Amino acid sequence: MFGERERNIFKKLELNYQAVAVKFCRNRPEGIPYAEEKDPLCAFLAKAQQSDSPFYITVDNEDCMGKTVLGMKGLDDTVDGSVHGSGYMGANLGAFRTPAANARLYYEAPMMKRNIVNYVVFCPVSACDFNPDLIVCVADTEKSEIILRASSYISGDVWESKCSFVMSCSWTYVYPYISGKINHLFTGMHLGLKKKGFYPPGLHILSIPYQKLPELMDALEEMDWQLAFLGHGPETEKLEAEMNEYIEFPYPIK
Repeated sequence: MFGERERNIFKKLELNYQAVAVKFCRNRPEGIPYAEEKDPLCAFLAKAQQSDSPFYITVDNEDCMGKTVLGMKGLDDTVDGSVHGSGYMGANLGAFRTPAANARLYYEAPMMKRNIVNYVVFCPVSACDFNPDLIVCVADTEKSEIILRASSYISGDVWESKCSFVMSCSWTYVYPYISGKINHLFTGMHLGLKKKGFYPPGLHILSIPYQKLPELMDALEEMDWQLAFLGHGPETEKLEAEMNEYIEFPYPIK
């Protein structure tokens, strides 16, 4: 169960934007209030970061592509007389040269099966007392390096970034959930997020799926967040000397 230990680890990270726990539900979550707003899916992440309690949304709340990537609504629903999957919208906005170029994305971007996700819970990590499907962090490079290094500290997993200019919600929410891999996006690089202006450019969006969360917590608890090798002083000089010795003459790792 996600509990005090996990909340304390995220608190120690001191992120400028609070990490958010996300839960996909088939049935209505009990004891959690309903959000009344109608906004893009990315707006509810920003809302949760500024909140101190959880809330949930349904298909009626989402007014962008989030409801489609979450399987709440199909690609066959029309917009301006043309179905989403035709690519007409992206070409019309100038995001793609032709509808065909945009249409390719609908075969590449992961989407949930229809009618599996009917409710989505957003909760600031500080208030999370349930097992989340995802933890989404928006962080600067320094804090993101710590999180990503922790993701490979135990497993050796390679860092990954899969995204597209439009439909960033697919890569933020669906891809990590179904792949079990942490995904890595950037603010200022995606159409909807850029249009809404929730974040300044140059920040990192890290989506951590439930499959990686226990390992990540163990790593953040165990490893050194600031490596002495990257610092200054006697300990750094000692490590540099050991590294040079290792390069010249292999010796057992301590």
